[in-house]
Amino acid sequence: MPFEFERQSIEDVILVKPKVFGDNRGFFMESYKKSDFIANGIDVEFNQDNHSKSTKGVLRGLHYQAKPYGQAKLVRCSKGRIYDVTVDIRPNSKTFGKYVKVELSEDNKHMLFIPEGFAHGFVALTDEVELLYKASGEYAPLADRGVLWCDKDINIDWEIDFEPILSDKDKVQPKLCEINKEELV
Repeated sequence: MPFEFERQSIEDVILVKPKVFGDNRGFFMESYKKSDFIANGIDVEFNQDNHSKSTKGVLRGLHYQAKPYGQAKLVRCSKGRIYDVTVDIRPNSKTFGKYVKVELSEDNKHMLFIPEGFAHGFVALTDEVELLYKASGEYAPLADRGVLWCDKDINIDWEIDFEPILSDKDKVQPKLCEINKEELV
């Protein structure tokens, strides 16, 4: 099998480690194979691919889409290194408000599967970062929502010793306790 699937502290979040075949020419890896993903509990149809570029210190998130436009995501860092964070915002979940943080990088080539019902964000740790991700739903601007990246109730340890670079939108996102739970998956 070309992948290892590791369930995280929040069971529905899965770290995917592809098998990488490298030699003096470079490397080859499969970044997605539907049959392997389904066999390991990821039975999602991806409908949109996204690509972002950030510079060191940029923090994006925590983003999600309100129902019925929720998105599952498969996230991979193809250049540089990030801390990728996902927060459980499913109101009836026993892990509501808990988060998973993993390092994704061009070197480790790991991917993170994030199911619907989670807010997602990352911080760029190297001069240039490129993130590729698949989404199960198309972007719906009217459903675009977020949670404040520094919400004390979530208490994410971003492991950074600098003031992050944020969008105007991300500076003023609501705290988790302030979001409309009726809109959540």
